Amino acid sequence: MSTTADTQAIDTLVERFALKAIVESCLVVEEGVAGTKDVDIGMMAGAGILPGPLSRADEQGLDSVLEALERAESEWGAAYAPPDLLRRLVAQGRLGKKSGQGFFPYPRPDEGQSRETIKLETRGEVAIVWLDRPPANPLSPALMAELGELWKEIDGEVRAAVFASSNIFVFSAGADIKEFTKMDPQKEGAALLEAGHGLMRSMERSSTVTIASVNSLAFGGGCELAMACDFRIAAESATFGQPEINLGIIPGFGGTQRLPRLVGEGKALEMNLAGDPIGADEALRFGLVNQVVPDHELFDTSLAWGRKMAGQAPIAVEQIKSVSHQGDLDEGLRTEAQGFASAFGSDDAKEGISAFLGKRQARFKGR
Repeated sequence: MSTTADTQAIDTLVERFALKAIVESCLVVEEGVAGTKDVDIGMMAGAGILPGPLSRADEQGLDSVLEALERAESEWGAAYAPPDLLRRLVAQGRLGKKSGQGFFPYPRPDEGQSRETIKLETRGEVAIVWLDRPPANPLSPALMAELGELWKEIDGEVRAAVFASSNIFVFSAGADIKEFTKMDPQKEGAALLEAGHGLMRSMERSSTVTIASVNSLAFGGGCELAMACDFRIAAESATFGQPEINLGIIPGFGGTQRLPRLVGEGKALEMNLAGDPIGADEALRFGLVNQVVPDHELFDTSLAWGRKMAGQAPIAVEQIKSVSHQGDLDEGLRTEAQGFASAFGSDDAKEGISAFLGKRQARFKGR
């Protein structure tokens, strides 16, 4: 029979092991050995620690973890000194699940904005559209329908929208193949593709700036959804691909059209015909993404892009988006001239010029 002393010894051992796991996990991230996602996945798959140490710390609260490590350092030595990464996150107010962000981001949906497959959260003038159908966030008919309905609500009503995933394993693994096999290709299948094309073209034409925050796998329809956004910010561990060829089919949500416009015809043909994924750094090199950041900085960086875009003059944003990407140069220049005239005659233009001359921050009203 175990004694009270035995129980206390076991508790101390468990605490020391858990705290040391957090310290070592942070150091691995700080040294660039692995990202936060890979650390937790490795510890779950290789060591059987569920949840991973960083997710567990987010659950506990990073401020509480920091306090525990400070006590441990005084009792057990410098091996338990709180890592700089942990201190920085706490100083930034990234306290874990309770604050909506720690090592990983967590949805805090607005009241009445939790749907079956997606959630909507607003932070100031930035909307966050959370893909929330774990584990793969597939672009199923249900998700596409809810996404279409939500987009109608926020299109032009918010200045910037960030598309993000609510889980660490995947941004979106693409279409729900099982659901597709139940569809008549000429009826339900065609209707789904039409709805998807309509949604993504509406995103491209909208005055709302869209940012894909790609934390992990973006395959097939997930990659196509990211490409329909105005900007793509990728975590270092993110991967992109159009693997439809491996199923004997082709991309259906614009992968044969948007991908060449972003990465060039040769690379797009390679990705679509070979079906092999590319990592974040290669995606950046070919122009598929705008920025690559450490995993734990992805959500903050994406929000920073959103806040920056939300602060731009709405009429100018709308005109720039509408006149860009013209196929013919002469037609594009004519369209640009019309857009310039519309923007230049707006109250926002008067405000922007006045603020510049007065050396103050402009306050754009969208008029």
